[in-house]
Amino acid sequence: MVKKSTAESAKWTDHGSTTPPKALPPLSDAMYNKELLRLQVELTKLQEWVKATGARVVVVFEGRDGAGKGGTIARITQNTNARIVRVVALPAPTPREQGEWYFQRYVAHLPARGEIVLFDRSWYNRGGVESVMGFCTEAERDLFLQQCPVFEEMLLDDGIYLFKYWFSVSEEEQERRFQARLNNPLKRWKLSEMDLEARSRFEDFSKAKDLMFEATDTARSPWIEVPSDSKRHARINMISHLLSQLPYDDVINPPIELPPRAPSTGYVRPPLDRYTYVPDAASLLVESAPEPAKTPVLKKALRAKRTAKKR
Repeated sequence: MVKKSTAESAKWTDHGSTTPPKALPPLSDAMYNKELLRLQVELTKLQEWVKATGARVVVVFEGRDGAGKGGTIARITQNTNARIVRVVALPAPTPREQGEWYFQRYVAHLPARGEIVLFDRSWYNRGGVESVMGFCTEAERDLFLQQCPVFEEMLLDDGIYLFKYWFSVSEEEQERRFQARLNNPLKRWKLSEMDLEARSRFEDFSKAKDLMFEATDTARSPWIEVPSDSKRHARINMISHLLSQLPYDDVINPPIELPPRAPSTGYVRPPLDRYTYVPDAASLLVESAPEPAKTPVLKKALRAKRTAKKR
C-alpha cells in the first residue's frame, strides 16, 4: 500500500479490503506469537514517531459485546508507554454530562501533540447501545447521526489521524464467549446486567449498526470492518492495518551505553530490620508443595542435569 505524505494524511480514504474473509486458516501458537511480537515492536516505533513529530492519533474500537475489542487493545498497549498511548473507556455519563452537548465529554479526552488515544467504545455509543437500549430518544439519535460526520471532519481538518474499527462477531461465537465468561472467575466481571439484556437484542443491534454506518461511513472517515470470530486473526489484521495507515519512521535512538557507576563514598545504609517487608507468601507456597514423584522420566532428567554440571 502506498503511503501518502504527512501533509495529506487527513485525506486518506483507504477502506481496507471490501471482501469479507471466508474460511480462515488456523494460526499456530508459534506463528501467532512471532507475528504479534513483530507488530508490537512496530507499535513501539510508532509511538516514538508520534512523540517525536507531535502527531495526534485517535483509534475508535467499536463492536458488539464479546467481539474482542478489549483483547486487541490489551495487545496494543502491552509494551507501549502509557504516557503516549492512552486508553479511554468512559463510564455512563453523569447527570451533568447528560446536560452537555453530546460530544463534549469526548472532546476532553482527545489527544494532545505526541499522543495516541484508543477509545474503547466512543461517541458511537449513541448510535448503538444508547439507541437500542432506550437511553436516548429517536430524535437524539438522529441528531447524532447528522452531527457525527461534521464532528469527525473537524478532527480531520485539525490534523488528527482518525481510524474507526468495527469488530464483527457472529451470534454463535458471541454466545460461546458469553458462556465461557460465566465459567471463568477471571472474566465473569465482563458480564454486566447490560450485557445480558443486550444478548437478547442481537438483531436490534444489527439494525442500529447498519443505520449508523449509512450515516457515518464517509470517504474521509471510513469504517474498517474487523471480522473477529477468530481473536488471533482479528488482532493481527487490525494492528497490521493500523500500522500500514501511518507514515511512521523508526526514530528510536541507538542503544545507550551505560556509564560506569560512581565510586562509593562510604555511606552506610540503615540495618535491614529497620524496614517492614511483605510476608513471604511465595516461599510458603514452595515449602507447602508436595514432594514431586520420582518417576523414571524425572530420574533420568535429574541424572542428565547432574552429569551436565560435572562437565
